[in-house]
Amino acid sequence: MYRKKECVAMLLAGGQGSRLYVLTTKVAKPAVPFGGKYKIIDFPLSNCVNSGIDTVGVLTQYEPHALNAYVGNGQPWDLDRMSGGVYMLPPYQKGQNAEWYKGTANAIYQNIGFVDEYDPEYVLILSGDHIYKMDYAKMLKEHKASKADATIAVIDVPLDEASRFGIMNCNEDGSIYEFEEKPKEPKSTLASMGIYIFNWKKLRKYLTEDEANPASSNDFGKDIIPAMLAGGEKLQSCRFDGYWKDVGTIESLWEANMDLLSPKSGLNLDDDDWKIYGRNTGAPPHFASVDSCIRHSLVSEGCEIYGDVSESVLFSDVTVGRGAQVEYSILMPGAIIEEGAQVRYAIIAEGATIAAGAQVGQSPSDGDIDKWGVAVVAAGVRIGRGAKLAAKAMAADDVQDKI
Repeated sequence: MYRKKECVAMLLAGGQGSRLYVLTTKVAKPAVPFGGKYKIIDFPLSNCVNSGIDTVGVLTQYEPHALNAYVGNGQPWDLDRMSGGVYMLPPYQKGQNAEWYKGTANAIYQNIGFVDEYDPEYVLILSGDHIYKMDYAKMLKEHKASKADATIAVIDVPLDEASRFGIMNCNEDGSIYEFEEKPKEPKSTLASMGIYIFNWKKLRKYLTEDEANPASSNDFGKDIIPAMLAGGEKLQSCRFDGYWKDVGTIESLWEANMDLLSPKSGLNLDDDDWKIYGRNTGAPPHFASVDSCIRHSLVSEGCEIYGDVSESVLFSDVTVGRGAQVEYSILMPGAIIEEGAQVRYAIIAEGATIAAGAQVGQSPSDGDIDKWGVAVVAAGVRIGRGAKLAAKAMAADDVQDKI
């Protein structure tokens, strides 16, 4: 069947997310819960369907089961299509050879056959670990108007943070003349967002050449973009001025969730003009007892609240016991905070239990600020009765009762 598409999206979702430590021991980074009812991958998938892009390849590798089960046939994002839709694309054996994705460019190279099935004019390359709302159709329109071979989405970052990113040095018309990967002395503050639109035939050529180069790291930022610049191709920048955050660290994930509670953060998920879609848990409405106190928090369906909750994000089916205190924290699905427990500035992963009288995390004002950080409890872990988990600590295994 001939299934011509103008633009196909390829979503890189196979990363382990090692900087999220115990949160990604059993799931890939895009499958990490976010915002009370979503997973990180909901954002690029929703952006695609809102932008009119109905063919998306999701490239998985590390711990793919949870992500595969969650995305399924793509129905929550209206990506269950007769022609197009969403496809999960793990590495697979070809002939006598089989290998993992060696880098972002190699991942696309290994799926050239999938893209060719749709014979697209353009390919949109996305990362699966960013929180943002973006109209890719607008970016594609700018790409076509500039007659570029590749267009790279960029965002202006503070100068003192620019060395953390791939930096695009541009002419006045937005054309890119130089790319610097995490420069010590950046010449500009235009950081790559890891979102690219390529003319497919041009990209196909560079992917094939890159694969044949044994010295290549097979990465878009390190290899493909520099090769295209060296080859005289026209690369254009596309500026983005909305909310965008790479949630690849514990601190950034916690901050992005806290941004949901701030009306001035720019992260608004209550927007009928640009919905973020995800799977519904089917849980009943939340319950708050007459003795509970909930202040400035996001509480999802299925929660039972008997204690005090403030400045926090609670996912579905969370329980907070009587006399328990939760503040500036993220409680992922099924987390249980028992009677009298205290959780502050922490992330409690799915199904974890904080037993009665336990203390997890602390306020930055309670100790040495240089040693402060968000405390994390891994999925399914139990922090025992009366036990204490310090700020910045990570509990990958059960902690014994102290009383």
